[in-house]
Amino acid sequence: MFNHEPDDYDCPFCLVAAGGENGYTGQQDVVLRTERAMAFVSARWWPNNRGHVLVVPTAHHENLYDLPAVYGHAVHDVVREVAVAIRHTYDCAGVSTRQHNEPAGYQHAWHYHVHVFPRYDGDELYNTRHLAEPATAEEREPYARRLHEYFQDHLMSRRGSL
Repeated sequence: MFNHEPDDYDCPFCLVAAGGENGYTGQQDVVLRTERAMAFVSARWWPNNRGHVLVVPTAHHENLYDLPAVYGHAVHDVVREVAVAIRHTYDCAGVSTRQHNEPAGYQHAWHYHVHVFPRYDGDELYNTRHLAEPATAEEREPYARRLHEYFQDHLMSRRGSL
């Protein structure tokens, strides 16, 4: 229902979830993974919001309309963890999230995903477009490293206290 994915769609997010890589995302970009959701540093950046993260369900669901609640809850939990991590590691003033459905809703990848953006005073996120060229693996690496380190330190210490 309300799906736009072509019959021959080769989902880039499913490839990464399965342990593969594509020209935009490698396994080194994956910063957090649970059974039902994963987060990775996106190669698509906005001029003043570099290092933003995408959170996706690990199973293929095109949009919000067909996303099972169990995956929606898992994605939301990871979005929250990523937002907290970005706030702690990027020296930003806040965080914004956004999610798109269907072409009229500005959805371009046919796999449900939530953007988690670092926000800075006067960053003009909603008045700019993404950069024309994707961020390279080298450009993404410092952001992924910071988030990896944060999750390693904070998630491990929390698990130890449970």
